[in-house]
Amino acid sequence: MDLISIRDLEKKEIEKILDLAEDMAKGKAKRKYDKIIATLFFEPSTRTRLSFQSAALRLGMNYIDFTPETSSIKKGETFLDTVKVISGYADILVIRHPKEGAARLAADVVNTPVINGGDGGNQHPTQALIDLFTIRKTKGKIANMNISLAGDLRHARTMQSLVYALAMFGAKITLISPKGLELEPKLVKEIEEKFEAKIKTKSDLSFEDADVLYICRIQEERFADPYEAKRVKEQFMLNMGHLQNAKKDIVILSPLPKINEISEEVDTSDKARYFEQAHYGIPVRMAIIDYVLSN
Repeated sequence: MDLISIRDLEKKEIEKILDLAEDMAKGKAKRKYDKIIATLFFEPSTRTRLSFQSAALRLGMNYIDFTPETSSIKKGETFLDTVKVISGYADILVIRHPKEGAARLAADVVNTPVINGGDGGNQHPTQALIDLFTIRKTKGKIANMNISLAGDLRHARTMQSLVYALAMFGAKITLISPKGLELEPKLVKEIEEKFEAKIKTKSDLSFEDADVLYICRIQEERFADPYEAKRVKEQFMLNMGHLQNAKKDIVILSPLPKINEISEEVDTSDKARYFEQAHYGIPVRMAIIDYVLSN
């Protein structure tokens, strides 16, 4: 089994993974695996790489870590040749790549299970599962929750996966982004039609009705013009002033890293739960590994 997109999973499968993650968080892993996981990251990563490695170790597995800077990629070896070789060294591959579709391409040429750790601005299914798990843990449910997704929705692969999953679970979604960084209208229309969802859009940081505010950074590395990225970043920064009219029990989440889209004063608020969210990456990715290997 591969996990390339959140679309690869039905709602009942996601619920099973989330329930399994609850068990993992309580130290109730039912199986240990005498296997090896390979983390192939062609883009920088802290949380995804390390949490997958930690999850593997907690499941009794070992891991091997691939970095392109010290590999034969530097000699001109192709991506697919690299994947084919490493698939013979490990029992499961976790791949992050800057090009959209890279993980799917890898899954098509190897028999080893492939998990997408993020491909360009396309998909990040394991982060979406962590997000769903965090919302369920902090708010008790996902259905009918008012959830605002804010930031660079155009380039954020996290949002591509999350908005689909939230609509699947019946959340009420508001998309907040600077002009020009909106989520692809075609995707919004598809999700609305498939799940009979009503998705609101706006361009200012206001979220009075939100139960959850999920904010991602302006991804300047995906901008053609760095000066435009800088201008947008300065205009779209969450501070305590924005929270004055928010619900008292609003939960603020982020896939991290945060650069300057969230002010440091917000970190000390009891509303900020993004570090807790990052820690949930361990049980959720333990559950994902277990689910992929057992299916």
